[in-house]
Amino acid sequence: QVQLVESGGGLVQTGGSLRLSCAASGMGLRIFSGSDIGWFRRAPGKEREMVALIYSSGSTNYADSVKGRFTVSRDNAKKNVYLQMNSLKPEDTAVYYCNWGSVWGQGTLVTVSS
Repeated sequence: QVQLVESGGGLVQTGGSLRLSCAASGMGLRIFSGSDIGWFRRAPGKEREMVALIYSSGSTNYADSVKGRFTVSRDNAKKNVYLQMNSLKPEDTAVYYCNWGSVWGQGTLVTVSS
């Protein structure tokens, strides 16, 4: 059974940085390497939204709200995907989720204080 486990969330001040990690298990290295992985977030009272995508090719795609501040990367050997978040703003406060197809992690909470 495929599982995704996020970590790295926490409380940070405006302008600070955090690095989220998503560890995949239950899938082979070949499948992971050939998969597109996404980061999503759900802020209080809002719908879940896409934050960043990283394709199997290594290409990336970002929501306009995080372009230039967030960077998604992957380490296929470790079956991990990362989200480096810089210049954080209070509006980035949300639960951040890792996604692969229909599989979602449990989420990690990011709180940015003003």
